[in-house]
Amino acid sequence: MPAARPRPRASARPRTPVRVTGTLDQTVYDALFDAVMQGRLKPGARLAEATLCEQFDVSRTVVRQALRRLAEAQIVEIVPNKGATVAAPTPQETRDVFVARRAIEAAIVRQVAQRITHGDIERLQRRLQAEHVALHDGDHGRWVALAGGFHLALAQLSGNAVLQRMLTELMTRCSLIVALYEAPGDSSCEHDEHLRLVELLALRDAEAAVTLMDAHLVALEQRLTLPATPAATASL
Repeated sequence: MPAARPRPRASARPRTPVRVTGTLDQTVYDALFDAVMQGRLKPGARLAEATLCEQFDVSRTVVRQALRRLAEAQIVEIVPNKGATVAAPTPQETRDVFVARRAIEAAIVRQVAQRITHGDIERLQRRLQAEHVALHDGDHGRWVALAGGFHLALAQLSGNAVLQRMLTELMTRCSLIVALYEAPGDSSCEHDEHLRLVELLALRDAEAAVTLMDAHLVALEQRLTLPATPAATASL
């Protein structure tokens, strides 16, 4: 499916070509990143340079720079002489990602429980209300974006920029994983568990919140349909 429409650029001409390239590169990067996160670009989708140049009205240099950055974040795979495609995580990578998410989100929840304010709770509750509306309106794309954004919102509330950056990368990988391996009809994130998590954070019950987050992520992983690992072949 096509990537999100890029945001309009300012009409004023930047002073140097370096600033132009950087701005346009970020526009392309953000649009492709959002399209992957929201499931509009599926694993294995081809990202043709010529098409992206036309869509964003930029040069191949800008497109290649954006694709290189996405490849560094493991969102895109670039094969010499074949071009770029949206990454398709393997079953083993999927298991590794969930191990990492459980560790990182446990640390995030502990920090949030120590510093969360009444205002933070109200903002999380408004986010969950929007999540509830999207779910019951059948707006799957918006609901997926809000459900994933809930986890990133917690990372922001932790005040730890390193944890936030790490979780952002893992959440992007999870968007690819869910697109590949989630069974039809399953939900990528349980709304009721988010509600309960906010209640526990409001009580500053860090250990109960960590336990719930861990169970939440385990349940998400268990809903995936991963191919069976092939048996090792004996060799002489």
